[in-house]
Amino acid sequence: MGYGIRQSFRNRTASDYFLGNRSLPWLAAMFSIVATETSVLTFVSVPGLAYRDDWFFLQLALGYILGRILVGILLLPKYFERGIGSIYEVVGERFGAGMQKSASAVFLTTRILADGVRFLATGVVVHVVTGWPIWTAVCIIGGVTLLYSLLGGIRTIVWVDSFQFVLYLAGALISIYYLMSHIQPDAWDAFRQIAAAGKTRIFHFDGIFLFDVRSAPGAILGGMILSLASHGVDHMMVQRALACRDLQSARRAMIGSGIFVFIQFLLFLFVGSLIYIYFRGAAMETDREFATFIVRELPVGLKGLLLAGVLGAAMSTLSSSINSLASSFMTDWWKKRSSIRMSQAASLVFAVVVTSVALFFDESDRAVVMVGLEIASFTYGGLLGLFLLARRNKKYHTSSLAAGFAASVVAVFALKYVGVTWTWFVAFGTAVNLIVAMSVERIYRIEVKRRM
Repeated sequence: MGYGIRQSFRNRTASDYFLGNRSLPWLAAMFSIVATETSVLTFVSVPGLAYRDDWFFLQLALGYILGRILVGILLLPKYFERGIGSIYEVVGERFGAGMQKSASAVFLTTRILADGVRFLATGVVVHVVTGWPIWTAVCIIGGVTLLYSLLGGIRTIVWVDSFQFVLYLAGALISIYYLMSHIQPDAWDAFRQIAAAGKTRIFHFDGIFLFDVRSAPGAILGGMILSLASHGVDHMMVQRALACRDLQSARRAMIGSGIFVFIQFLLFLFVGSLIYIYFRGAAMETDREFATFIVRELPVGLKGLLLAGVLGAAMSTLSSSINSLASSFMTDWWKKRSSIRMSQAASLVFAVVVTSVALFFDESDRAVVMVGLEIASFTYGGLLGLFLLARRNKKYHTSSLAAGFAASVVAVFALKYVGVTWTWFVAFGTAVNLIVAMSVERIYRIEVKRRM
């Protein structure tokens, strides 16, 4: 909060508040991207994957790197060429203000629901670690995050995100050191044994790739398309790249974030394998393995540091969500009346909305929570298809674009119903959007020619 107060004196325009005067170092932007996409669920769930299964999740991380390379090649040049404040301005320039607002509305709705229920899940994790009531955890984290986000804008968020990233990564390293020091008789020998048993296996080529989340083709290709969408057409992620000095810096931040996510997943999977050795594979509640280790085994001091890492992972995601929601609303909807005070007011409103979504549901609403966490997969394909169509030098009618987007959402629901793994949702959604939009446009043009 002190850093937010200090930075608040540097903000004179809405552009300062949302883009830091486009002067942020690429290294800080990179750490902020990683911290933003690392929620508490990642912090506690990834070790659980290694505890229960193996290291197949690294396949997805490889896809993330490839996807961000594509973002740097296909999308970032267009964003910097136009000097935009919101990525949905690209859609507006090609297809009109109505489609710009529609794309922004999809982003706002998706981000509010997904981050609201993710915030609820954060409260559940903090409840397990601290014993606080869930509503107390949500209100405390939300209040503190709101204050420094509201005061300092994107500069504060990016630099505090960077510190929080270092904090929870230090938590992983400290956990590894503690586990290696307390596993008897020899940690490395025990690790070699579980490696020989296949619990550190990364690549899987068996099973049906459309229905097995561990299948390498689905994980790598699906992760690539998912990352292309999540870091190319989601304003929350792209906003950090737009705040960099130039295109080259933005590319470094974007691609570097993929490499650091891979390293981060590797460390937390290693933690999960060591916890498996430490507890001798004892049965535990799903996704509670790391939290159980923190609460039961770590001494005072280290336990507090790990809790700080948990809170840091929670606040970095929430602060970015608040600022990006306000940024998209002010740029895509409010436009001419943008100012520091109006930007801060928008941030306040969205903070209240996201917190309310978290408080509206409770832990028993597991089906709702899962839908909320998956909702980005339902809309990313439609958004990515829209941006790819915007790259073509061809006009599309609003009805064609709307039909493509609607068809992509329906297609993803159908895939979920038949049991196709979620890693393919964005790829199929994008393909369906492109095919339907171009087909409807072609039919429309044929009909127009026939009538003439």
